Amino acid sequence: MALSLSSAKKPPVAGSQMFDKILIANRGEIALRIQRACREMGIKTVVVHSEADADAKYVKLADESVCIGPAPSAQSYLNVPAIIAAAEVTDAQAIHPGYGFLSENADFSEKVEKSGFVFIGPRAETIRLMGDKVSAKSAMKKAGVPVVPGVEGALPDDPREIIKIARAIGYPVIIKASGGGGGRGMRVVHTEGALVNAVTLTKGEALAAFGNGTVYMEKFLENPRHIEIQILADQHKNAVYLGERDCSMQRRHQKIIEEGPAPGIPERLIAKIGERCVEACKKIAYRGAGTFEFLYENGEFYFIEMNTRVQVEHPVTELITGVDIVQEQIKIAANQKMVWRQKDIVKRGHAIECRINAEDPTSFVPSPGRITSWHAPGGPGIRVDSHAYNGYFVPPNYDSMVGKLLAYGATREQAIARMRIALSEMIVEGIKTNIPLHRELMDDAQFIKGGFSIHYLEQRMAKLAERRK
Repeated sequence: MALSLSSAKKPPVAGSQMFDKILIANRGEIALRIQRACREMGIKTVVVHSEADADAKYVKLADESVCIGPAPSAQSYLNVPAIIAAAEVTDAQAIHPGYGFLSENADFSEKVEKSGFVFIGPRAETIRLMGDKVSAKSAMKKAGVPVVPGVEGALPDDPREIIKIARAIGYPVIIKASGGGGGRGMRVVHTEGALVNAVTLTKGEALAAFGNGTVYMEKFLENPRHIEIQILADQHKNAVYLGERDCSMQRRHQKIIEEGPAPGIPERLIAKIGERCVEACKKIAYRGAGTFEFLYENGEFYFIEMNTRVQVEHPVTELITGVDIVQEQIKIAANQKMVWRQKDIVKRGHAIECRINAEDPTSFVPSPGRITSWHAPGGPGIRVDSHAYNGYFVPPNYDSMVGKLLAYGATREQAIARMRIALSEMIVEGIKTNIPLHRELMDDAQFIKGGFSIHYLEQRMAKLAERRK
C-alpha cells in the first residue's frame, strides 16, 4: 500500500488510559511475543512486514498488517519513514521495536516521538548515552557501577600514548569499538609489538561497520562469566532489578544458552550489584526495560554495556520471577506507575533457555529453507517461543534464530532434566538446526557443574575439531 506522512493521533495522557493500538516494528518470534502480550491486555496490534514475511503466523494473527518493503532489511525493517507512515495510516498510538533492527536506534526513537507516537523504550538521549560504550562506561562509573579497568574515554592517535596506556593497564588488553555491539568491533592484544597495528585495524573496522571509528581499551579478563542484570524503571522514579541471568555459553560473543539464577554466585553479591544498577537507572532517568551486562571474575562484577531494550533471553527472568517484562514495557510507556517494588521481586526455581537456530550444528552455516516437519515439545515447565510451524519457510535474509526453548524447574537439576526431555521430543525437519548441539551440551560435565567462562564453548569445539583430524 502507498504510505504518506501526516499528523499522528495523540497518545494517551499520562496516567489516563492504556493504548488502544500498538504497531510492532519487528519480525519473528519477538513480533509474536509482543503480539501475545498486547492481546492479553486487550490492545489491538498492527504488524509491519517485508514481502518475505507475508505468510508469517503473527502477520495472519494481527488485527492489521502493512507490507513495508521487499526482503532486504534496509528496505523494510530498517525503513524508518515506511514504519512511521504505517503507524499513521493505521491510527496506532505507540511503536514497539522489539530487539535488533531499530530497537536501539536513537534517531528512530526521536522520530517516533516527534511524529506524535510513543516509543516503547527509553528516551533518545538515554539510548545515545548507553549506545556509545565510552559514554556508557563513564556514566556507570559516576553512578557507582564497577567497570572493567581501562582508559577513560577514547584512545588517542599518538602511538606512544597508546603504548603508555596499555602498559598501565597491563597485558592482555582488548580494543573495543565505541559504537560496537553483538560481539563485533573487538580485538585482543597480548603483546606490545602487536598493539598499534591492532588499534589501527579496529578503528578502520569500526568506522566501516558502525560509522564511528572511536575505540577504547580495557583489561582483557582471561576467564570471565557473562552475567546480566534485568531492570525495569518507570517515569515516576521507581526502579527494580529482577535478578540475574548467566549467558556464558557463547560462540563468537553470540549467546547460545542462557539461564537464571546464575549458578554459584552468592545472592548477596547479586543484591549488591542489582542495587547499584537500580541507582544508576534513577541517576540517568531511565525508563522501560533494560539489561546491565557484566563480566564476572573472582567474585567481582565489571560493567561492559547496557542494552536499552527487551532481551532475547527475557523469558528466563519471566519464568523465575513471574513478571511479564513485555507487558511492563507497555505499561511504563503509557506512563503508568509500576506496581512492583523490590520487596515484591522473589526468584523461585531455575530456568534455562536454548536458542534454536536454523544452522548446521557443527559448522554453524545458516540453513534457510522450508520446514517440512515441526513438532514443539511440551510437559511441565516447558515454554516454546517461536513463530515457526510445519511448512514455514525460513528466509535467508535475517537472523537464523527460529525459536527459543525454555525449561523451568524447582531446581537447576530439574530444569536440565526437563530440557533434555524437551530437546529429545523437538522435531524440526527440512532444514538443519543446532538442536543436536544443545542435546550434547545438556549432557556436558562442565555445563552440568555450572560456572564456566565465556570461552568454554569455543575451547570445547576446538578440542573436538582436533580429535576429528
